[in-house]
Amino acid sequence: MEFKDNLMTKEHQESPHATRESVDPPLKVAISMKFHEFSPKSPISPKIKEILESAKESPTRDVFDGKGNCGGISNTKNNYDFGHNGSNYKNYEEFEVLTPRTRSIAMDEYRKKSAVIVEEYFANDDVVSTANELTELGMPNYDYYFVKKLVSMAMDRHDKEKEMAAVLLSSLYADVICPSQVYKGFSKLVECVDDLVVDIPNVVDTLALFSARAIIDDILPPIFLTKQMIILPKDSKGVEVIRRTQKGYLSVPYHTEIIENRWGGSKNKTVEDVKAKITTLLTEFVVSGDKKEACRCIKELNVPYFHHEIIKRALILAMERRKPEGKILELLRMAAEEGLINSSQINKGFNRVIETIDDLSLDIPNARQILHSLISKCASEGWLSVSSLKSLSVEPKKRSLEEGVAKSFKMKAQATIQEYFLSRDTIEVYNCLDSENSTSSSELNVVFVKRLINLAMDRKNKEKEMASVLLSSLSLPAEDVANGFIMLIESADDIALDNPVIVDDLVKFLARAVIDEVIAPSHLEDIGNQFMDCDSKGNQIIQMTKSLLKARLSGERILRCWGGEGSKGNGWTVDDVKDKIGKLLEEYECGGGLTEAFRCIKELGMPFFHHEVVKKALVIVVEKKNERLWKLLKECFNSGFITVNQMTKGFIRFEESLDDLALDVPDAKQQFSCCIYKANNLGWLDSSSFSNEPRDLLDIGNQSKN
Repeated sequence: MEFKDNLMTKEHQESPHATRESVDPPLKVAISMKFHEFSPKSPISPKIKEILESAKESPTRDVFDGKGNCGGISNTKNNYDFGHNGSNYKNYEEFEVLTPRTRSIAMDEYRKKSAVIVEEYFANDDVVSTANELTELGMPNYDYYFVKKLVSMAMDRHDKEKEMAAVLLSSLYADVICPSQVYKGFSKLVECVDDLVVDIPNVVDTLALFSARAIIDDILPPIFLTKQMIILPKDSKGVEVIRRTQKGYLSVPYHTEIIENRWGGSKNKTVEDVKAKITTLLTEFVVSGDKKEACRCIKELNVPYFHHEIIKRALILAMERRKPEGKILELLRMAAEEGLINSSQINKGFNRVIETIDDLSLDIPNARQILHSLISKCASEGWLSVSSLKSLSVEPKKRSLEEGVAKSFKMKAQATIQEYFLSRDTIEVYNCLDSENSTSSSELNVVFVKRLINLAMDRKNKEKEMASVLLSSLSLPAEDVANGFIMLIESADDIALDNPVIVDDLVKFLARAVIDEVIAPSHLEDIGNQFMDCDSKGNQIIQMTKSLLKARLSGERILRCWGGEGSKGNGWTVDDVKDKIGKLLEEYECGGGLTEAFRCIKELGMPFFHHEVVKKALVIVVEKKNERLWKLLKECFNSGFITVNQMTKGFIRFEESLDDLALDVPDAKQQFSCCIYKANNLGWLDSSSFSNEPRDLLDIGNQSKN
């Protein structure tokens, strides 16, 4: 930098030369001032003299605090901050002295290590380990290069690696990599598209998709596109990337679903997926009786730590349907003798049934006696150790938790939930919860639900969606979930100090729990009874939740309230689903198989919409008097596939359209009354939802019998 001679004393003019002799290699003076702004006659202020003296006394070098901030003097758009009182002043002894050479060496080292970290991540797919390694580097100012390296390496690989890169960026955002570094990383990528196109021919489309995915995942602000369009040269490839992102991806209908599933979507196997497969293989085995095929399916699941779920579901199936009991016990005996299911998993499965025997007794009148009989048969065959099982007490004892146990569980639950937000591994959460709460304590379940939702409410929509999916996957007792919500609502006033939108968040979580059938509508009433004061936040939350659930297309809207579509989002509209339900019922009516109809309904992945299946099936029963559809509803209910809530809702919706149907079918109302009578006898419906007089129904029922 040029200095005017008439602004500096001879001593000051010589000081830079003296300094240069003491420093090797030569470096520029750290002070950056516009001395030409002073007139030749202007006296040098005492403050300027002090600064120049300090430059003389200390070696002329750049001093950085390791975070990219210069100590002592800062220059931001010609606004200077001098001396000890300056906000940027730091003691030189606290900082590492970085010359241009040492900064270059540090960057080279970071580049090498970041490339290794990315390669290891693509090999082991471990988000937590990658986050730890990146943190250990201790160079957060260079994290933008990691973002650039990760995306550029992924663009030259398969869809699997591209999806992994997108998941990693979303997981590390804010917690490990600060938002400004993510922004800078994508800026660097867009700037160097002209160079990348040499090695990656489709870089424009791939980088546009990465940018769109980052915006969808809330790690890149949408204004990024506008700013880059202004900065980039008009004829550069980077401009093409921005345009492709805006018009090719973010502007198309259902762009969120398209972008999220472009590279295969989520790769994690959820607890719900495994449970669904277990139910399917047991249902198919009961029909076919093929033990070898059932064992092959169990092997293909490849979840040996989850075999207790097979035992539990098989036992419940045997208790509900007495006829296939012999087949089911034969299958379990064969699996035990061949070592397919080990003794530990067998005992755990039996114990889980024993723990839920009170709930099972509500649906299976002689549940305790039947389970005693099954245990005796299995023990007599030698593949079950009775001594390892819990006792079947008449009245289970309620135990209060010690304060130390609850405190320890809270800490472990918080760590487990935080790791879940990084890994998305629901099975790992299930295993941790199962090991920490081996007694299935209701109190600990309540603590877990409260902690999960509390942590999610402090984070982005992505974590809120993940929390709802986890709550649906864990299959916790509905009463425990409801009590967890009661505790959350009770503490809403305190939480509102840190989270002003607590009411809105809790309304969505509560409505989502009802839609996902984690809790029943009756539980919502029970929660409301705890908050009768009209001015309380609790009453406000309950009323808003009820209004949200009553709204038109509430199921679809609530599932997408945080940008997701539940654990099985598919991007279908309500009309699409109705059309698919109509077609599958028509195929079944024309002679289709029961198993195939089951499979088609499952593939819809929308349990909150099963009432439409009930309604359309009733229409066919009344219009065409086809009893095959009644048989389908019966099997769906007996297998637990359609719940009482969905069955009742389907009957209510059919009743609403009964007047229109009666124009084409004169005896529609009489047939419907007969259907209500039969459904009530089978335990399908909540009878309080219908206003029919019992005497009339009895008369109709007697007529139908005759």
